[in-house]
Amino acid sequence: MERKNAWEKYPQGEKREAVFQFAEDYRKFISECKTERECVTYIAKEAEAAGFVNLDTVIANGTTLKAGDKVYANNMGKGLALFVMGKKGLEEGMSILGAHIDSPRLDLKQDPLYENTDFAMLDTHYYGGIKKYQWVTLPLALHGVIVKKDGTVVKVNVGDKPGDPVFGISDLLIHLSGEQMEKKAAKVIEGENLDLLIGSIPVDDSDKEEKEKAKEKVKANIMNLLSEEYGIEEEDFLSAEIEVVPAGEARDYGFDRSMIMGYGHDDRVCAYPSYKALAAVEDPEYTSVCLLVDKEEIGSVGASGMHSRFFEDTVAEVMNLAGEYSELKLRRALRNSKVLSSDVSAAFDPNFPSVMTKANTAYFGKGLVFNKYTGARGKSSSNDANAEYVGWLRDIMERNGVSFQTAELGKVDQGGGGTIAYILANYGMNVIDSGVPVLNMHAPWEIISKVDLYEAYKGYVAFLKEK
Repeated sequence: MERKNAWEKYPQGEKREAVFQFAEDYRKFISECKTERECVTYIAKEAEAAGFVNLDTVIANGTTLKAGDKVYANNMGKGLALFVMGKKGLEEGMSILGAHIDSPRLDLKQDPLYENTDFAMLDTHYYGGIKKYQWVTLPLALHGVIVKKDGTVVKVNVGDKPGDPVFGISDLLIHLSGEQMEKKAAKVIEGENLDLLIGSIPVDDSDKEEKEKAKEKVKANIMNLLSEEYGIEEEDFLSAEIEVVPAGEARDYGFDRSMIMGYGHDDRVCAYPSYKALAAVEDPEYTSVCLLVDKEEIGSVGASGMHSRFFEDTVAEVMNLAGEYSELKLRRALRNSKVLSSDVSAAFDPNFPSVMTKANTAYFGKGLVFNKYTGARGKSSSNDANAEYVGWLRDIMERNGVSFQTAELGKVDQGGGGTIAYILANYGMNVIDSGVPVLNMHAPWEIISKVDLYEAYKGYVAFLKEK
């Protein structure tokens, strides 16, 4: 089934400008928000400006929630659940857009700082599925927080501001890499060799007594700098969460500026239009929800991941404030809900055509992607949406003029992957994966099409507004 290129709907002029403006706002978002914490801070601030109230405040005040009210819950600064209360009771179900805001990266280990041959280095542990060789010889930045013993939170963001230094991981020169070049791609760069070079000047300890002079002078100099800048000592790394991410802004890609290259499209390219769609909805028939979670890239585990009870507990709190709560009604509210599990799809790459079948692949420019199932090989660990739900969604998209396509994640025996869809489906909800096609998925710099981003936004709005 041939799908038209969505750009054809947007000729030069006002219509195309709307696509480019939405994409430009998104480009700024992913340039600024490179960690899940930064995404939560950014979206929570925007949400409050749009009239959303923190659920903790609503609970403390004993406010009764009614149709049209807007609330949000913050999960440890790493996840958000935002609600626009509907005209129908929550027991009848919710319309949910779910996405994740974590991305593959490198994390600093708890005891990361060391010196080797007059180099100061930071030891890392990679997070999520990456091709390790892609992370060497790149300019890298440090984003995150350091929490002191007294609870003081120190924010770290170095490498992205004008004039900032950058950091990096060295690679072996081609002249001496004969043995390295014989290795399999998975072994060319080992995980324990992804250590960050951060300095090389020794401390000036000429005024100190001999017994007080630092043995590791470059490391000592770095700690002096960190102490001056952030007021920390080396042990404070024990309670830090610092992520190593590509340095630099997302950029327009292509002569026609039809694409964006940036870090973290997976899955912020779905999270951003999900929130924007929720913000655009007023007085929905069913309660509309934007659920943004952490830890998807490592299995949705932990208190900030989808496997936690955060969302279920938050829905219970919202129902209680609306005067609807009972355990049975909570179960009905979850079971009767409909979900777009908004996560990216693998776009067809003409450089690597052999891993995909052209009839069941996502393409740039063809719009929002629906993946009836993901998983690996025999649909392992996937949610497989039922045909009735797919038919219902087709009708919504076509009535609202949304360009959409269907796809699977590569050839049957080639590999695979998963999303949060199957976790939400455990409640008995109707769930399907939907999102934006991506090239270079999980690489430091990924690529998306601006028109696919815009069609995703339009599709999410149509889904939330359906009666």
